[in-house]
Amino acid sequence: MNRNGSDKNHVLGIDIGGTGIKVAPVDLSSGKLLSDPQKEATPRPATPDTMIPVVEKLVNHFQWEGTIGCGFPGIVKRGIIYSAANLDDGWLEFPLRDKLSKRFSLPISLINDADAAGLAELKFGVGKKWSEPGSGVVLFFTLGTGIGSAIFLDGKLLPNTEFGHMELRGKDAEEWAATVVQEKENLSWEEWGKRVNEFLLKMEFLFSPDVIIIGGGISEDPQKFFPYLTLETEILAARMANEAGIVGAAMSSRI
Repeated sequence: MNRNGSDKNHVLGIDIGGTGIKVAPVDLSSGKLLSDPQKEATPRPATPDTMIPVVEKLVNHFQWEGTIGCGFPGIVKRGIIYSAANLDDGWLEFPLRDKLSKRFSLPISLINDADAAGLAELKFGVGKKWSEPGSGVVLFFTLGTGIGSAIFLDGKLLPNTEFGHMELRGKDAEEWAATVVQEKENLSWEEWGKRVNEFLLKMEFLFSPDVIIIGGGISEDPQKFFPYLTLETEILAARMANEAGIVGAAMSSRI
């Protein structure tokens, strides 16, 4: 199988996260990775100067010659970064798409990382039935270093929602209910599940979704906290787990 990017259905996906950076080629016709991801921990401080060389190293591993799609944990508009809550303020107003395009001399798309994961989950994962016209409102959340969010109407994405930064108990919701908070505060699954439930109840009230999909690594263990969720809306665990960000980043080259 050709993996250097000469096949138009093969796009290199870059998933930049608060704790790690992952890169792999993706077959857009199937949503499958064409090889195991190359991974590196997100450096500290997480500045453009420290992170871009890591991205470059991971991309160069594949000797890629085709299109690249990149997901980033912040607001992304026209290839420019406008927030980076879990990284560094040096990213603000940083023209990441242009910088990467010049580094690799290749076409590059850029998208919010949670939007990317949501795109992948709706097309190739548990959300397939909600990707068609008339399917209604889908809320997608990734629980991890922060709370990433995406909202879809009839399969169409409204980008850069950042619901994880909505106020909850006097602070950003992700400071109360992200997965990393459970680890830092040594919360039981019940204690943490009830925090997630409080956040989701607020989202349910505001948006009346038809379904809520929970992604991120924690989606592989839904039985640990789903019993503490009391919403009327159907709640599903994402199927693509940590591959969703890479696949969705690659998909962003087509939107």
